[in-house]
Amino acid sequence: MVATLILPGLNGSAEGHWQRHWARDNASSTIVRQASWSRPALHEWLQSLEGELERVGDAWLVAHSLGCLLAAHIATRPAARHVRGAFLVAPCDLERTERLHPGVIDFGEMPTDRLPFRTFVVGSRGDRYMDFVRLRRYAALWGVKLHDLGHAGHINIESGFGQWRQGYQLFSSLTDAPGRRAPKGTQPQRVSRAITASA
Repeated sequence: MVATLILPGLNGSAEGHWQRHWARDNASSTIVRQASWSRPALHEWLQSLEGELERVGDAWLVAHSLGCLLAAHIATRPAARHVRGAFLVAPCDLERTERLHPGVIDFGEMPTDRLPFRTFVVGSRGDRYMDFVRLRRYAALWGVKLHDLGHAGHINIESGFGQWRQGYQLFSSLTDAPGRRAPKGTQPQRVSRAITASA
């Protein structure tokens, strides 16, 4: 069975968050622990993720907020060979997140490289951590599909996302898709037609 590594964002995912439910619902899931949830440092978070990928071998990544940027940054590291695919929910914009939480985040720059593994992004039009227009731009840069969840806040406890059943269905669209990884050097996938039409 392929492992699922769950990547929370700033301050971790509190009890009741959909990521916590997923960790309990799926015996093959593990929350990747970080030394500091409240003061994220990219090099430390990468080391933790790389260690888990080396331990479990091939894995799906299920990330939220800053955890999505962690997943995108792993793409340029050797450990990316273990990533079967990534399910990125409500990626945050570093500039905006740093304004909301001044002086606590050391996460470098926004990742902009095309992702070498299958990826499915779920975004919201009402997310204070990422403007939807900017999210579409990053999805295009990453070469990934983008699903518009509408005005759903930051897709967290505050916006009503506890045991998120629809999320399992969206995740299965990633895990059930044919093929394993996007070949390097190919053209980026088109962003979801539904997103373009409703923008």
